Amino acid sequence: MRWSWKIGEYAGIAVYVHTTFLLLVGWIALLHWLQLRTFQAVVNGVVFILLLFGCVLLHEFGHALMAKRYGIRTRDITLLPIGGVARLERMPEKPVQELWVALAGPAVNVVIFLLLYFFLQARSALLAMEADMVRGSLWSRLMTVNLFLALFNLLPAFPMDGGRVLRAVLAMRMDYVQATNIAAALGQAMAFLFGFLGLFLNPFLLFIAFFVWIGAAQEASMVQMRSALGGIPVQRAMLTDFRTVAPDDPLERVVELILSGWQQDFPVVEDGRVTGILTRSDLLNALAQQGMSRLVREVMQREFEVADAAEMLENVLPRLQACTCHSMPVLRGGELVGLLTMDNVGEFLLIQSALEAASRRAAGRSMMQ
Repeated sequence: MRWSWKIGEYAGIAVYVHTTFLLLVGWIALLHWLQLRTFQAVVNGVVFILLLFGCVLLHEFGHALMAKRYGIRTRDITLLPIGGVARLERMPEKPVQELWVALAGPAVNVVIFLLLYFFLQARSALLAMEADMVRGSLWSRLMTVNLFLALFNLLPAFPMDGGRVLRAVLAMRMDYVQATNIAAALGQAMAFLFGFLGLFLNPFLLFIAFFVWIGAAQEASMVQMRSALGGIPVQRAMLTDFRTVAPDDPLERVVELILSGWQQDFPVVEDGRVTGILTRSDLLNALAQQGMSRLVREVMQREFEVADAAEMLENVLPRLQACTCHSMPVLRGGELVGLLTMDNVGEFLLIQSALEAASRRAAGRSMMQ
C-alpha cells in the first residue's frame, strides 16, 4: 500500500504502518492535552493508542496465522487509522475454513481481554468497565477496548469478521454466491442503521456506515465476478497484442510507446525471460525526479505476480487485485504470451454477458416457434 513504511516482519508476513496513522496519534495527543492539560496525559494517551494498535496487529496476525494453517499466504499487514488490513492471497475455499479464519481475529481480542482481566484482578485493581477513554486506568481501558473490538468485529456485516462468519455458516447450507448476497444485504441494512443513528448520536457512526456499505457492496461484486469466471482459463481473457521493453531501454522509449498506444504498464524482458514490470506510476515518478535519462532497470519493479495461461481466472483474480502492478504477465512454459489486467477481465465479462443474453433470446424465439 502506498504511503506506508515497513516496521517489521514475523512468520514471513511484513508489517506496514500507513502514514495517516500519524494523524491519529496526533489527534489523540491533542485530545488528551485539551482535556487534561498535562504532558503526562499526552504521553499516556499516545502509549494507550500504540498499545491498542498492538492489539489490532495481534488481531490481524490471528487471521493470518489461521489462514496459514490452510495453506493461504498473507502478503502483508498494514495498520491504518481505522484498524488493520491483512492481505490474504485468497479466501479459503471451504466455508468451515473461512469460519475459523474469520473467528481467529476476534478470538485474539477475547484472549487479551481475559489476560488483562485476570491481571487486574490479581493486582486488586479491577474497576468497572472504563467508559472514559481519556481519564481511565490505562490497562482497564485497554481491557474494555479489546472486548469492544471483539464484539464490534463480530457484527454480521461485511467487511467485519462477523460478515464472513455469517457467509461461511450460510455457505454450509446454500450456494456461496447466494450466501454472500444475503450477508452483504444484511451488512448494508446495518450500514443504513449506523447512518441513521449517526445523525442523532455520534457523527463517527456515519463514517462506519459508509465503510460497511462500501465493503458489503464490494464483497458481493467480487464473489459474483469470481463465480462468473469459474472454469475459464486465463488464456481466453488475456491480452495478446502488447509491447515489451528491455532493462537497458531509456525511459524515453517507454514514453513513446505510451503516447503511441493504449498500454500503460510494460513487461521488462531480458533474454526471453520476464525480469520486471514498469508501471505508469513508477515511470511518472522517475520522470518527475530525473527526466528521461534513466534506464528501465533503475525504475522497474522486480517483485511481481505472474499467471500461467492454463490457470483459471477465478483463482488468478484475487492475486491480480492484490498486486501493486495493474498488469500481470501471463506465461506458457516460461514464455511470455500475454498480459492480464482488470480492464480486460471486465471487458471479457461484458462480452460474455452479451453473448449469454443473445443465446437466451435465441432460445426463447426457438421455443415460441
